[in-house]
Amino acid sequence: MEKIALIVAGGVGNRLKKKIPKQFLTINRAPVLIHTIKQFAHLDRIIVVIPKNYFDLWKNLCQEYKFKIKHELVEGGGNRFFSVKNGLESINTNGIIIIHDGVRPFVSKKLINQSISSVKKDTGIIPTMPVTNSIRSINQKESKNLTRKTLYSIQTPQSFRIKDIKQAYRQSFKDSFTDDSSVFEANGGRIENIAGEEWNIKITKPLDLDIANLLFKKHNLTK
Repeated sequence: MEKIALIVAGGVGNRLKKKIPKQFLTINRAPVLIHTIKQFAHLDRIIVVIPKNYFDLWKNLCQEYKFKIKHELVEGGGNRFFSVKNGLESINTNGIIIIHDGVRPFVSKKLINQSISSVKKDTGIIPTMPVTNSIRSINQKESKNLTRKTLYSIQTPQSFRIKDIKQAYRQSFKDSFTDDSSVFEANGGRIENIAGEEWNIKITKPLDLDIANLLFKKHNLTK
């Protein structure tokens, strides 16, 4: 059964306030996206979704850093939902797909393999981490404490049968679609959780870049 990685890096990284999107910024002597792709090199196929106007930049970076892991480029969409949808539409085979944020470079091969091996019919697999901070629901009328005992944060990679997730992405976009599991669930799919990894951080803010560089210096996390 074919195992395909769909690495989503279609955003422009406005929150980081850099001249180029965060996936192309350098940590540990290479662009973030290169570190991420390396973790999926053992799979059958890698599809990378990036903004169309950064195709040339990415190809130049691959040459500059002598990056030769085979992958295919797909044009990103207006938001994550449409970027994933574009990536899925480039696939015409059956098998398992594992969808991952391009700016989570510390995902382990162990988590990747566990995610893939756990997939079943009509069932998606997502890594989760228990919420440790106190949580409140705040709106214009009230500030209300929430119990954190049943609250978890969601990570990628998220794995599905290709046939199932492609069907889910045929529905119309909703604001509630914040990740692939929310799209899958809205189409009647079932979600199972596996334990995430605390160092599987998503690089979003300037501080995250500093944390990422520190992780590379302190730990060999990408093995």
